[in-house]
Amino acid sequence: MERIKARYRKLVFFTWFLTLDLIMFGAFVRLTDSGLGCPDWPGCYGSVTPIGAMGDIHEASQAMPFGPVTLSKAWIEMIHRYVGAILGMLIIGIVYMAWRYRRELGRSPALAITTLVAVCVQGAFGAWTVTHKLMPAVVTAHLVFGLSVLALMTWLSSRERPHLPVSAEAVRWKPWVAVGFGLLLVQVTLGGWVSTNYAALACMDFPTCHGQWVPEMDFHGGYSVIRGLGELPSGEMISQPALTAIHWVHRNFAFVVFVYLGILAWRLRAAEPGLRGPATLMLALLAAQLFTGLTTIFFQWPLLIAVLHNGGAAGLTLSAVVLLVRLASAGREPAGRYDPNLVRV
Repeated sequence: MERIKARYRKLVFFTWFLTLDLIMFGAFVRLTDSGLGCPDWPGCYGSVTPIGAMGDIHEASQAMPFGPVTLSKAWIEMIHRYVGAILGMLIIGIVYMAWRYRRELGRSPALAITTLVAVCVQGAFGAWTVTHKLMPAVVTAHLVFGLSVLALMTWLSSRERPHLPVSAEAVRWKPWVAVGFGLLLVQVTLGGWVSTNYAALACMDFPTCHGQWVPEMDFHGGYSVIRGLGELPSGEMISQPALTAIHWVHRNFAFVVFVYLGILAWRLRAAEPGLRGPATLMLALLAAQLFTGLTTIFFQWPLLIAVLHNGGAAGLTLSAVVLLVRLASAGREPAGRYDPNLVRV
């Protein structure tokens, strides 16, 4: 039975790690404008790899030298799809083990099944991202569902990781963490909307925007959901005031999230030893997000910093989920073996 539990834990932890990596690589796909590197799905011009589509890729790149289709972009996009397929198979393996060995593991397979459903929905949005030509609403939903899969995988892995017990009195923090998690999801969605509309450089100064605290903005155009990339609902090219509105809202809501989560994480560090690890991680990631966000503006969106900014959002999501999972077990013995000589988070 212990061997089965150990194999299950290893599979869950490896899948969680791959999920985080895939989200980071997905940001790289988006930021390098490789989402249409292969403009069909699931293959590349009907081929399994870009090697079989060399002629079509060459023709497309010759017709549009600075367009979305190049050999390098095709490989970036297809590698992202390959890793996504591997992730799906691993989650199927988790569901199989969770169902078959549910008695030995002492857990319901419901969470694993929910994760499988979520990754299937995520895969569907990945396909629609291509077929709908990077429509901002679809790409943003693809990002949000990706983080949802990460949250579910973090939930699965957190249940298997030993940690210091959390006292029953700590349950009073659960509503506060839940509110923080909700604020974080809103901010992540706003950030996804910035990224998918390429509005990261809509404001090139800080803390003002175009030299004003409240610049000219078009909220209706910027936050119209059903429209194509770079367009208004009327079909006209999206305006600078619309892009400014997208950027300005994300930037200013970030301060709300930063202050709320910062104070909450600081209080949790002092309140409960069992929450100190994820709370400390959250504080570090908040500082990193502030740094990468400002660097993106001042250095005009360097690729590495932009990818790290997306990774920071994923890290904040997983730290918030770990806090919620541990608070859900407040007053009970945590799962796994507890060894006070081990260093845990």
